[in-house]
Amino acid sequence: MSENVTVRGQSEPVGRRLDNRKLGMWIFLATEVMLFSSLIGAFLQAKAHSPATANDALNIPVAAINTFVLIVSSTAVVMALSSIEDGNKTGLRNFLILTLLLGATFLSIQIIEFAHLLREGFTPSGSLFAGAFYTVTGFHGFHVFIGLLILLWLIPQAIKGRLTSAEHMRVEVFGLYWHFVDVVWIVLFTIIYLL
Repeated sequence: MSENVTVRGQSEPVGRRLDNRKLGMWIFLATEVMLFSSLIGAFLQAKAHSPATANDALNIPVAAINTFVLIVSSTAVVMALSSIEDGNKTGLRNFLILTLLLGATFLSIQIIEFAHLLREGFTPSGSLFAGAFYTVTGFHGFHVFIGLLILLWLIPQAIKGRLTSAEHMRVEVFGLYWHFVDVVWIVLFTIIYLL
């Protein structure tokens, strides 16, 4: 028999309620899907009107390594959530710190790549393709940076023991955001570097 909770005079099974924080993140991510879809559409339009060699300046092996780093960071988020669901606060802390380090590595590699491209003359104003490249990848990098700020907020809570197996929704909501950022990068890597 399932446990019921009374909400505003109505009885609901506990397992059927959607936490407002999770609902809010899903709504936010839906708006982000629209935003990134627009940016990707604009990028594809710019790419279609650029020379076939427009992306020759891009370093596919470095971007592939960076993609791997971001995928591993998503795995670390999964492990962090799994750890806290099992009551393993040490695992939560360690996997959140690992996610922070991997996210910072991704962002550092992206900044180094941008600096190299700029030195080579691949500037945002140099071509339609370059402008679209910096816009879409820069906007994604900004999302990674926001994720790192959220981690800097979550990690102290994990260290102080404020996240538990009963109260871990903040980790779950962050995981939704981080996985979204990861999926967006996989799409960007494919259309920018491989196509």
